[in-house]
Amino acid sequence: MYKTIVVFSTLIATVGILAGFILIDVATNRAQADLADVNIGLAILGVGLIAIGSITYAFSSRFRTAGMGNAKDDTDEHSDNG
Repeated sequence: MYKTIVVFSTLIATVGILAGFILIDVATNRAQADLADVNIGLAILGVGLIAIGSITYAFSSRFRTAGMGNAKDDTDEHSDNG
């Protein structure tokens, strides 16, 4: 279950961010459009997709199941190096 959530949420985040940048590019005509010619709706939608993709990635990277434990609790390294 964990791998499925991480894979699909990362995929959704990546697609959202890429689509957001593409929409901003289209809305601004590759940054060549005058301010009056910018499609505000597409630009806002693009920024929204980038934000949603970023939030999705941030929350999915912190997802933990009960059996995963915490990396700080691992005892692979000894604390007697001093």
